[in-house]
Amino acid sequence: MINRLLSRSLRGQLAITTGAIVLAFVVGAVVMVVTSPIITGSLDLWLWVDAYLALIQGATGIAITLDPFSVEFLGLNGIIDTLVRATPLILAGLAVGVGFKAGLFNIGAQGQFLMGALGAVTVGVFLAEAPSFIAVPLALLAAVAAGAAYGFVPGWLKAYTGAHEVVVTIMLNYVALAIVSWAVTGPMRSATATFARTDDVGAAAIPILGGAAGHLLHSGVLIAFAAVPIVWWILYRTTVGFEVRTVGANPDAARYAGMRPKLLIVGTMTAAGLLAGLAGGVEILGVQNNLPATYATSIGFDAITVALLGRANPWGILAGGLLLGALRAGAPLMQIVAGVPIQMIDILQGVILFFLAADLIVRWVFHIRGAQGGDVDELKTVTSSYGGSSASQS
Repeated sequence: MINRLLSRSLRGQLAITTGAIVLAFVVGAVVMVVTSPIITGSLDLWLWVDAYLALIQGATGIAITLDPFSVEFLGLNGIIDTLVRATPLILAGLAVGVGFKAGLFNIGAQGQFLMGALGAVTVGVFLAEAPSFIAVPLALLAAVAAGAAYGFVPGWLKAYTGAHEVVVTIMLNYVALAIVSWAVTGPMRSATATFARTDDVGAAAIPILGGAAGHLLHSGVLIAFAAVPIVWWILYRTTVGFEVRTVGANPDAARYAGMRPKLLIVGTMTAAGLLAGLAGGVEILGVQNNLPATYATSIGFDAITVALLGRANPWGILAGGLLLGALRAGAPLMQIVAGVPIQMIDILQGVILFFLAADLIVRWVFHIRGAQGGDVDELKTVTSSYGGSSASQS
């Protein structure tokens, strides 16, 4: 039945993605063994086992011991942490994935995320004493508006001046950092804080669904999960989505068919900014509750990994966001139990991307065939963007 539902091409793509993840964990295990003398003081051939078991426990709450073998569920804290970590990654991953569908490499999700966070905290602080049913929607609306506006700029420049979206969005990432720093150290700085940050958002904080102290599940998780089918429906069940995918696959054919590539590019980048801005708003209102001047996050860049893992498909992005969220959630316990630094997650993430790009290695190792096809190859979009060979949209 599964073989009937999934095309050969899609099965091949799933196999390559799964193979890339497996090979990345193998490489991670080798790195841990090689560096074990630094971590433990002696060569430990089984350090990777302890690290990965701790990673699983931190991400799922499932404690596995091998001698004697036992499996024990320790509670929901790990699952909650995974869901909370995955929420902004899913939304920002959708922002990058939507761009890929139009043949655009939106590397500016980081800046759009930050502007969404700033918009949310600005309205949230202003409405901190207002009723929650007013403050929360308005703060999220501000996040969406700020992110959409920040996505509109590179989209308009791409469509009407030919400015490369990669260059523009990279520069706008730094502009966003400067804007946040100026706002938080200046007009929005809290008078009661000992360091540069905004006041708390108060009643604008997203309601908590449950959990214990330090492991709280906020309702922004529901927003991320709801966004996935909505984006999928727009992309694959509406005329606009068909036109976006057509522009991404062949802008000349789209123009010949009477579509308007320039307008679609602007709309796509605006929608991408909207989703990334929503991610920033959800993270600030659901987790941080205030915005520091030096807000350190890599969510916007991690979203690129999520989108590539998910092959720019909303359901794949959901899975990729959950995977990366689980890795981020389990990393602290891995460091505590096995002594492996949390930076190992960055290594795994980078190696996964390497094998996704060098898919010939994955095909050869796992004897995979039939992975070609699809409306837009997101990896080709990345390479053509950096090579300066993106299609003309005039």
